[in-house]
Amino acid sequence: ARREMASGYAFSPPDDYFRAFEGSFPFEETHDQARSIDEVLKDMGRERPMDRLLCGDVGFGKTEVALRGAFRAVLDGKQVCLLVPTTVLSLQHFKTFRARLADHPVEIALFSRLVKPAELKAQLEALRLGKIDIAIGTHRLLGKDVKFHDLGLLVLDEEHRFGVKHKDRIKEFRANV
Repeated sequence: ARREMASGYAFSPPDDYFRAFEGSFPFEETHDQARSIDEVLKDMGRERPMDRLLCGDVGFGKTEVALRGAFRAVLDGKQVCLLVPTTVLSLQHFKTFRARLADHPVEIALFSRLVKPAELKAQLEALRLGKIDIAIGTHRLLGKDVKFHDLGLLVLDEEHRFGVKHKDRIKEFRANV
């Protein structure tokens, strides 16, 4: 109820640049996928925080829905956090996002145990300064040392696999994101 009454950021409507990105999707969208994308983009245009649950089997295009929302957020100068429960899934999403956004000036970083400590330290500083647009990672992104410059979208993949402590930390992000 608090989030329903809260004021959030209304993302700008999709422009020609965004539509060109959509057009570069190498697959045909399913009816449900297209509807989900439209609903997410519509919700992002409202001046209240969005809560949306997207369910579907593996291979039904949920990642593309998240990608479109993330790209729209980045185009408005906001940062995106894609939080996943496993290292393998974080790497998979990192590779997918990097490949899909390769032709666009989007800085994507991986935050997991696969990242060397020195590199992670530099990435945390870049995230705080707003130099990283999309942070993809495991519970490492829930650490107290993680500070976003201007977080605009939080995407949780397989939310049910996070524990109570992690979910409590996630709630701290939720006020206006």
